[in-house]
Amino acid sequence: MTYRVSAERFDEMVDDALDEIPDEFLPHMRNTIILVQERNAEHPSLLGLYEGVALTERTFDHTGFLPDAISIYKAALEDICHSEEHLAAEVRVTVLHEVGHYFGMSEEQLHELGWG
Repeated sequence: MTYRVSAERFDEMVDDALDEIPDEFLPHMRNTIILVQERNAEHPSLLGLYEGVALTERTFDHTGFLPDAISIYKAALEDICHSEEHLAAEVRVTVLHEVGHYFGMSEEQLHELGWG
C-alpha cells in the first residue's frame, strides 16, 4: 500500500495543511521552520517530528536558540497511503499533530482532536 506523488504535489499538501492552522495561532509561530524530508534517518517509519521548545515550556528570556523545526517525512507517509486523498489526509493530520506539539499539546490532547 504505497502511493507516491511528486515533490511539488507533496509540498502543496503540506501547504494546504498549514493553511488550516487558525489565524489567531499564526503570529505565535515565530522562529519555526517546516521541512519536508524523505525519511527520518534514525526512525525511517516516523511520519513527522517536532524539534524545539514548546511554547508552554518557554521562559520570558527564551532567546538565542536555533529555530524550532517541524519535519514531515514524505516517503514514510507515502508508504502508508493507497490514494492521493488518503495521503493528503495523513499529511494534514501529521502537520497539525507536529504543530500541536509546538503549542505544547500532549499526545492525548492531539488524539482527542483527531490529530493523532
